[in-house]
Amino acid sequence: MGQGAAVTDRACGVTRRMLLAGAALPWAGCAPPPGVTGALMGASAERGHLLRAPRPGGAPVAGGKVHVLIAGGGVAGLAAARALRARGIEDFALLELEDTAGGNSRGGEVSGIACPWGAHYLPVPGDDAREVQALLEELGLRRRVAGRWTYDERHLCHAPQERLYIDGQWQEGLLPVLGVGATTLSQYARFASRVESLRRADRFTIPAPRNAPAAHRALDALSFARWLAAEGLDDAHLRWYLDYCCRDDYGAGAAEVSAWAGIHYFASRHGFQPPGAEGAERDAVLTWPEGNAWLTRALAAPLGDRVRTGRVVLRIAEQRAGVEIDAWNAATRAVERWQARHCIVALPAFVAARVVEQAPPALRLRAGHTRYAPWAVVNVHLREPLRDRGGAAPAWDNVLYGAPGLGYVDARHQSLDPRPGPTVLSCYRAPGEAARAAMLARDWRGWLGEVVDELSGPHPDLRDKATRAEVARYGHAMAIPRPGTLGLPGAADAATARLSFAHADWAGYSIFEEAFTLGHLGAGRVR
Repeated sequence: MGQGAAVTDRACGVTRRMLLAGAALPWAGCAPPPGVTGALMGASAERGHLLRAPRPGGAPVAGGKVHVLIAGGGVAGLAAARALRARGIEDFALLELEDTAGGNSRGGEVSGIACPWGAHYLPVPGDDAREVQALLEELGLRRRVAGRWTYDERHLCHAPQERLYIDGQWQEGLLPVLGVGATTLSQYARFASRVESLRRADRFTIPAPRNAPAAHRALDALSFARWLAAEGLDDAHLRWYLDYCCRDDYGAGAAEVSAWAGIHYFASRHGFQPPGAEGAERDAVLTWPEGNAWLTRALAAPLGDRVRTGRVVLRIAEQRAGVEIDAWNAATRAVERWQARHCIVALPAFVAARVVEQAPPALRLRAGHTRYAPWAVVNVHLREPLRDRGGAAPAWDNVLYGAPGLGYVDARHQSLDPRPGPTVLSCYRAPGEAARAAMLARDWRGWLGEVVDELSGPHPDLRDKATRAEVARYGHAMAIPRPGTLGLPGAADAATARLSFAHADWAGYSIFEEAFTLGHLGAGRVR
């Protein structure tokens, strides 16, 4: 293309001062110049909203009769299918609303370059995530060598992994260190000490325990921001970093998520490493240009035509001899009626509560408490690599201090080809609950304008090198682990003789390990 999204800061009302101050950027409506193309991708809000409309008329047509029907084809639903097959249960079908399974872990290509539509990495799992470890062994990513577990280095994130743009230059790592004073460093050390003491007192694990200890429940009773204030941790650099971490993992800031969630982010994995701390290197992560779609495609591949896409589950009714499931077929525009001995409900809690007739009280409680963060991934194709500001070298994950967005990952970072070439930047946005309706109404031009404006500081040549933007939007991307989440009933509490439940919502926060484990547990209740 050559000209890129030639929108100016003045035309869109954005100034460098606003960016560096972290003020909320206006949603740019600036049109890109001729030659820049784009599209909206990701979740189909139109199909999802069929659940709010009057039920389509006409008598249902026969869908099928199976031993087990899985409602929902995200990570939990795919994990449930894998677990059924491991038990020798092959008579099942999986109904998925979208045209491909994978949920928030899907991906695609922009101008021939693979990129994620959602989740883009998986931390190397600890021993508590045994089901995930088994999957990685099955896929050839993990194996034992000379008595030690090793991971295929081709799939581990290549160095450098992270960098932060602050004060006009790039630094290594995301914790601000450039120009910070003694007070900031002291608070970094104090927060690290508190995380470590809490971790030693009561283990934080992934997956989280289904019966949280009393200390975790105490942290869950208040917001992370309130806990930090009580601890006297008020340094601006520290608070920005902690808020960024919460928005990055949970889609909401420290004022919205619980103190348990804020501590769990660090204590369940790598701790919090202040500058100069011994062993400060981050844990390894597995990643691919298409993100976690690499994993969900591998899970879906052996299922064949048992995966029925383009089905909107409208009704799940438990009966004496089985379960009756009605689903709208987007291709035939007819309601299908399925019969099953057992149904694994791998749907978000708010959807499950709507479609399950006589929903169990545990499901109603979970759905009533859970709020959801909207999310968008703006994949921008570049005809050639960007020039770089001074400081740390280009990394896989690149974040701007004080910016509304969550930074970008470079699809080419994992490439073994040393020659420079076109790439895709996957730019992550978590605009907040209040922005849900407006974000779904925006076209790709507005998203591209917002990203170009935000990244123009470190990358002024982005405007001239962008050729295409594809935007994946999720109105209800992930459950927000609000205060009180640990006190809610779990999936086992909602299970009945014919129904089991499996979705990351039952953990209270959305990560691969939780969804995958819950899928296995849901399948384990099938008789």
